Amino acid sequence: MKTLSFVSTMLVLVALVFVQFLLATQSRAERIKEFDRSGKLIVVEKTAAELQPAYNIKNKSPEKVFPVPRPPFSEGIFPCSQCHGYMKPNPQRRILKDYHEDIVLHHAEGQRWCTDCHNLLNRDKLRLVSGELIDFSESYRLCGQCHGDKFRDWKVGVHGKRTGNWNGDKQYLLCVHCHNPHDPKFKPLKPMPPPVRPDAASH
Repeated sequence: MKTLSFVSTMLVLVALVFVQFLLATQSRAERIKEFDRSGKLIVVEKTAAELQPAYNIKNKSPEKVFPVPRPPFSEGIFPCSQCHGYMKPNPQRRILKDYHEDIVLHHAEGQRWCTDCHNLLNRDKLRLVSGELIDFSESYRLCGQCHGDKFRDWKVGVHGKRTGNWNGDKQYLLCVHCHNPHDPKFKPLKPMPPPVRPDAASH
């Protein structure tokens, strides 16, 4: 008899906990009026998780801007819109024949094309993966999307060159001051001969 009474009490307690859980879950859900794709007004019930605002990359805190010199543009090539402003944008992957034929892409060319980095409609801007448009003077942000370890080292002064005082303002060089963005790998250098010792020099 005592066992039956104990089991009944436990069942009542479990039922009470379950009902409280259901009530708490329902109180977090809300009925929302919204329009479906056809434009018809419908009422849907959304959970607390669905009511949370979605993460928006455009709401993130702004990136630190690094003091860099002007990018090393080829003479007469910038702004790009002086030519591209009159051309119909062509996103088709192809070998460039009329203009920029000196550019040969050796930079993940199997996965890359010009408009992955250059904005299709405004050629005076670069385009991040998020769709954000940036100036050429912020190209380190573009490179940093794929080369995160190099970007981290560049920001703290381990990779790349700095000028300025150790305890004052510094100027950073852009990635493109040392690397060709279309073919960034350094070419092999022919080693120089060793220095001549002063005592071995002939007069």
